[in-house]
Amino acid sequence: MNRLARFAGFGAGDHGRIDRDDEPGAEIVGAADATADVTTDSGQATGDSESLREPIIAALRRVHDPEIPVNIYDLGLIYKIDIAGNGDVDVDMTLTAPACPVAGMMPVMVKDAVKTVDGVGEVDVELVWDPPWTPDTMSDEAKLTLGML
Repeated sequence: MNRLARFAGFGAGDHGRIDRDDEPGAEIVGAADATADVTTDSGQATGDSESLREPIIAALRRVHDPEIPVNIYDLGLIYKIDIAGNGDVDVDMTLTAPACPVAGMMPVMVKDAVKTVDGVGEVDVELVWDPPWTPDTMSDEAKLTLGML
C-alpha cells in the first residue's frame, strides 16, 4: 500500500475478499445474495437496501480514473459493494497499480459519488491490493472502448 493511502486510513480491512463473479463485468454482490431480502431491526424483510445497488453502480460509473477514459466500475476496480439494511454502504476497491498517482484521492471520489445516492447512509471505502487488478476484470464495453477487443 502506498504511504498516502495508508495515511488516509485506507486498506485496513479484509484484503483477500472479493465478491465478484469470475466473469469480467459480472454483477457485484454484497455479503448477501443480490436477490435476498434484508431483515430490518423489527425483523421484517425488506428489499429496500438492494434497491440501492443499481443507483450506486450508476454513481460509480460517473467516476473516472483521470488517466483512462473508462469509468472505474467498468474498469473492474470495484471489488465489493455491501449494502446494510439501514443504507450504510461498504465498498472494496483497488487501483490499476499501487503507484497510481490518484491513490490518495480515488477512494474519496468513490465515497463522494456513493453518498450522492438517495437512501445511502454512512459510506466506507477500503482500498485493497489483493487480488491485484488485471485487465481481465474489465467489462467488454471497457475493453472495446480501449481497443482491446
